[in-house]
Amino acid sequence: MNTYRQICYHIVFGTRHREPTINESHCRELYAYIHGLIKNKQGHLYRINGIADHIHICSDLHPSVCLADYVKSIKVASSIWMKASGLFPKFVGWQDAYAAFTHAYKDNPRVIDYVKNQKEHHKVESFQDEYRRLLVEHGIQFEERYLL
Repeated sequence: MNTYRQICYHIVFGTRHREPTINESHCRELYAYIHGLIKNKQGHLYRINGIADHIHICSDLHPSVCLADYVKSIKVASSIWMKASGLFPKFVGWQDAYAAFTHAYKDNPRVIDYVKNQKEHHKVESFQDEYRRLLVEHGIQFEERYLL
């Protein structure tokens, strides 16, 4: 018998010190690279997007992969690639932390739309305010000092 699953995550992480080091002109290459990483982990990328200081990933997670390992592998490999590619000369790394929110498959269109519209969204809300709001909306307790 096969194992069936649908484990949807909305993952958010930022650049080190939230510096705006992701060049918009090369985002497509970065997102394509991360798409390959996700595929290699037997996941399915529904949507990836972001702005200069952070990215959002909406993806399925294969049950054989631990969330922490999944995010770590994406961050480590993409960081190495970004530095080696020369396309992101100011990029020094990703922040240590990340946020991950599960959601039902039926909510995928809403989450995908949210991720898709990051540039418009951040015209009115900072990354810190967004991060704080997402944590609160998902009932996650946090210490304010770690968001600064």
